[in-house]
Amino acid sequence: MNEWFTIEKIDEGTFAISEYKHWEQTHCYLLIGKEKALLIDTGLGISDIKSAVLNITDKPIQVITTHVHWDHIGGHKYFDNIAVYEKEKNWLCSKFPIPLQVVKANLMKESCFFPKDFNIDEYKIFRGNVNLVVNDMDIIDLGNRQIQIVHTPGHSPGHICLFEKEKGYLFSGDLIYKGTLDAFYPTTNPFDFMQSIRKVKKMAIQKIFPGHYNLNILVSIIDEIDKGFSELYETGKLKQGNGIYKFNNFSIHI
Repeated sequence: MNEWFTIEKIDEGTFAISEYKHWEQTHCYLLIGKEKALLIDTGLGISDIKSAVLNITDKPIQVITTHVHWDHIGGHKYFDNIAVYEKEKNWLCSKFPIPLQVVKANLMKESCFFPKDFNIDEYKIFRGNVNLVVNDMDIIDLGNRQIQIVHTPGHSPGHICLFEKEKGYLFSGDLIYKGTLDAFYPTTNPFDFMQSIRKVKKMAIQKIFPGHYNLNILVSIIDEIDKGFSELYETGKLKQGNGIYKFNNFSIHI
């Protein structure tokens, strides 16, 4: 049993695979259909997430990337079938936009009980081929489960959420969570982030599954984040370099 990951059952075919022992508290999600399984993100790459997945299902696995940041692609190295939004294919296949030393510094930012076989000196950012390039509104059919791609740029240019209309599940990546929403990197765009929040606000969402921190968040947080971005925009503050603005359940870093 892999002790690095915490596995939580959401329903009969949906599981959260979390890295609570790291300060980023990443969440990946395994969605199991009749024909195959979809793994949404692969976490930090600190431990072998595939071993955790294989303890849950023996179905063929398709990995889908919400966005190409180190804390969401670290475990891609364990899989053959990888999907990514077309705007970030090159980040995955050729050149990651953030230097390795910056990534390592973030990984080690706060102390935690890393697995005994983890060596930061050997850590590498995943680079490899993809078998599927997705676009906005595409559908991934797992056999009795259809998952829709929703392009939600802002945190990164090719950021996506995944929406299961039948259940009202939104897997939100780094668009929505309780914590600091980041739009301060050179590759981020605060205005696009605001527009993406408004885009998902129109959807019939029953439950949000975030990429980090608290799993139990209310759908009403979408309205709260929308109001936060709108307030900054209307007062002329929605510009990179302005700092961190704190709200009740989240902050916005621009």
